[in-house]
Amino acid sequence: LLIVVGSLIALMFIVGYAKPMIILPSDEMETFETSVLFEFAKADRILIDDNIEFISPEEIYAEDSLVITLEPGTYYWKVIGKRESEIRKLTILSNVELKLRKKGEKYEVVNAGNVELDVKIYDEDILVGNIVLGVEENSEVEGNKFIGGQND
Repeated sequence: LLIVVGSLIALMFIVGYAKPMIILPSDEMETFETSVLFEFAKADRILIDDNIEFISPEEIYAEDSLVITLEPGTYYWKVIGKRESEIRKLTILSNVELKLRKKGEKYEVVNAGNVELDVKIYDEDILVGNIVLGVEENSEVEGNKFIGGQND
């Protein structure tokens, strides 16, 4: 009886020890940052998908931690080692941010957000131009009013 009980305890310890441990990001995390630190132990692969059923996951081989850049959206992810971890959810929120810098008589408009922007350029109340700026892109323009929104 002692051998059976001891074996069962040892087996439970081994199975528990083999389960991957997730450190970051926390489940249900929402962030504007597109570069996300994934930190885990006892695993060598991470699966990321926009579908909870993992129909077409991206599989990345890594150990312990890595930074992954993701587009705004909702993602499901898990790590795999000898066993699979639980499924976690991560949401990258869209961030629309337009910055202006005065450059003589003109302005430099800068997309400081994490999505592509459609920027309308006005001189007084008259629309004089329209540009599309990618993330971290800038453009020198003339005008005195600038309205930026997410480019769909």
